[in-house]
Amino acid sequence: MKLKLIVLGKTDKKDLQGLIEDYEARIRHYLPFEIEVIPDIKRSRNSSQEEVRNMEGKAILDRVKPSDIVFLFDEKGKPYSSRGFAKLLQKQMNAGHKQWILVVGGAFGFSKEVYNRAQGKISLSEMTFSHQMVRLLIVEQLYRANTILKGEPYHHD
Repeated sequence: MKLKLIVLGKTDKKDLQGLIEDYEARIRHYLPFEIEVIPDIKRSRNSSQEEVRNMEGKAILDRVKPSDIVFLFDEKGKPYSSRGFAKLLQKQMNAGHKQWILVVGGAFGFSKEVYNRAQGKISLSEMTFSHQMVRLLIVEQLYRANTILKGEPYHHD
């Protein structure tokens, strides 16, 4: 199974980007993985939140194939422990999907079309994090999940 993380906008903090790239390389030791960055959506000052969500939603859905399994990182998603997230990863791998796509939305969330396309929602925390920090948290948890599945000594209960 291939794993893809879709995010909106680039990471402009060099320190964070370096850490993200480190975990990205670590994840590739276990399975094919890529981060796809959707460039920031150009919008006018008069654009409503709904218009922004719809523009971002179209950009996200343009990158998703019909056969892809899509999960969204969403504040109303299901919270997982690290071990629970590892079980979710294993479940997706066992299901024989070609590609599992994880998506981090924009500041205003996802469009209705993106919510309708998704098979699941994941919550990282009840707290709010910057979109740049979220990327780091996700790739670290993906790496941690893989080490848990392989029985490697990275995660401690």
